[in-house]
Formats: sequence, structure tokens, C-alpha cells
Amino acid sequence: MRFLRVLFTHGVALAIGFALGVYFLPILTAPSGPDEAVLAEAAERASFRAEFTRDLEGSDFLHWGEGEILISREMIAHRGALSPGPDFKLYLTNAFVEDEESFLAIKADAALIGDVKSFDGFALDVPNGVDPAAYTTAVVWCEAFEEFITAAQYR
Repeated sequence: MRFLRVLFTHGVALAIGFALGVYFLPILTAPSGPDEAVLAEAAERASFRAEFTRDLEGSDFLHWGEGEILISREMIAHRGALSPGPDFKLYLTNAFVEDEESFLAIKADAALIGDVKSFDGFALDVPNGVDPAAYTTAVVWCEAFEEFITAAQYR
């Protein structure tokens, strides 16, 4: 009986430790966001602007984003904050989405811009062959857990 109790308590402790590691490791290893000069240049070149907000259907206390997103043909930059987490990606879509189901329904047609590795803003180059003017919405998505983080409709 004592063996089962020890096995159970150690198993629970291991599971909690693993969960905390998955949550905190990206925070501890995240690079800092772009400096103000990069954001100022992005703001100057931006063809489109929009706001990430916390009040979307698919956002919650662990999955959220806020701040301004700046979109040009060459770069997409974010001035604000994202909830920390692993494996965040930025996509452009042709329809506004605000939860997991809506995004998964159109993900095959979305354009992957790149990995979001910082949580206090980011700046990503737009890949060759992707025209942001052909899309309407920027979506931050957690690929590892298929979790919606935030979205902003820019046109």
C-alpha cells in the first residue's frame, strides 16, 4: 500500500513538474522583442494596422494577445504582448476567426508567415510569394497544442 501511495504522489509531482516546464520554458528561453527602431520603421511602412485584443471567443487567461499589429509587404510587426507559450506561429487568413474550430476550418488556406518566439512584440519578414493584401486577418496560433491565441482583422 505504501508503495502505491509513493508511486501515485511521485507520478502527480512529475506530471505537475512537466506541465510547469512546458509553460515556463518558453518564457525563460524567449528572446526579447524587437527594439523601438524596428517597430518605428514597421509603423512607417505599414499598409495595414489592426489591434489584437483579449476579448475574443477563443482567448482565455492562458491564451491571449493585445497590442497593435503593423503589416507591410515586407514585414509584419507587433507592438504589445502575447501570453507565453510554446510553438506560436503567425498566419494570415482570408476570414476573421476567433477560436480553434474557426481557424482549423480554414488553416489549409492560410499563409504561414513564421515562428513567433518573443512575447513582448515581434517582427517577422513576409515570405516570398505571400502578399498580405490578399488576406484580411492575422492569427497567432499555438501549433503544438492547436490553441487559438489571438487574431486581428486588418482589412
